[in-house]
Amino acid sequence: MATTETRPEAATGAKASLTLIDCDVHQSFRTARDLAPYLSEPWKSRYEDGGPGFGSSGYYSEVGVMRRDAVPNDGGPAGSSPEFTARELLDRYDIDYGILNSAGILGISGSTDPDYAAALATAYNDWMIDVWLAADDRYRGSLVVSTLDAQLAAREIDRVGGHPRIAQVLMSSAARSPLGQRQYHAIYEAAERNGLPVAIHPGSEGAGVTNPPTAAGYPSRYIEWHTLLSTNFQAHLVSLVTEGVFVKYPDLMFVLVEGGVAWLGPLMWRLDKNYKALRAEVPWLTERPSDYIRGHVRLTTQPIEEPDRPEHLLQMFEMIDAAHLLMYASDYPHWDFDDPVAAFSRVPADLKRRIFVENARELYRL
Repeated sequence: MATTETRPEAATGAKASLTLIDCDVHQSFRTARDLAPYLSEPWKSRYEDGGPGFGSSGYYSEVGVMRRDAVPNDGGPAGSSPEFTARELLDRYDIDYGILNSAGILGISGSTDPDYAAALATAYNDWMIDVWLAADDRYRGSLVVSTLDAQLAAREIDRVGGHPRIAQVLMSSAARSPLGQRQYHAIYEAAERNGLPVAIHPGSEGAGVTNPPTAAGYPSRYIEWHTLLSTNFQAHLVSLVTEGVFVKYPDLMFVLVEGGVAWLGPLMWRLDKNYKALRAEVPWLTERPSDYIRGHVRLTTQPIEEPDRPEHLLQMFEMIDAAHLLMYASDYPHWDFDDPVAAFSRVPADLKRRIFVENARELYRL
């Protein structure tokens, strides 16, 4: 078990320098009732009787979702033990900080009841602080909000955002409409007020009342769904820029977690080109769209596209300014986990340090 007692440098800062920050660590619930003690009525009875009230996307993966070797010694679900995760991930790879992103709760944004969704978000945040952040100093939490009611989400950000171990606001990339639109702005205002980045994470696309998982509609299989998740991220990013979110909230940072990377360069080129002819539609933009992206957006590495020729990966990094925009993520304990020892083995040392440490350290002020 890795705790502050066994690793004092995590608390005292005595370690000479940071070596690795993992920006996407997933924790799971041990049982379907974990949130019950953190809910008040009438939500507690509803949760105990009917569960969280949101469904999954329904796409079946032949390889499953979780790594089989991530099951704790006591037999709980993969990723459900903070001690086991600390030992098998943080200790094994000498990770200084792990940013916790529980995808298992993000389905609340696909619910039909904004009040129940907000209650579940509050319960989850309290559970995460009590169970996970208390277990190891190296964990940093992402406070979850539902996008169904931005005012309730803003209230939750103000309630929890001042906790010293909270790193960011997290919400689903599955939504009813593009995330730059004004009904979401209260979330961004609260995040900026609390000095927190906002992150989005996939997993619920096509579930509940959210958007279809692709622009063409609903695919047949998991391989289609999983491959095309990045197109949803592209739509949200274009919305955030063109709706003027980064003009209205100049200190806001936005993190795209687990949405791919290689698409960013061509998207910026296309958006800049269209801006030259259509800038009258977005008079609030005083810079090129790509400049707002470089100044306000960060991406995590997993699942990164893997070209046949390694030099093409380095070219792509140069196109997107990966030295400032990209942050390492393992996606533990999911099936497509990226081992930090094997990942980026041919990336120059200075660029690798930016991706593995510096960009996340600067963003999260670690």
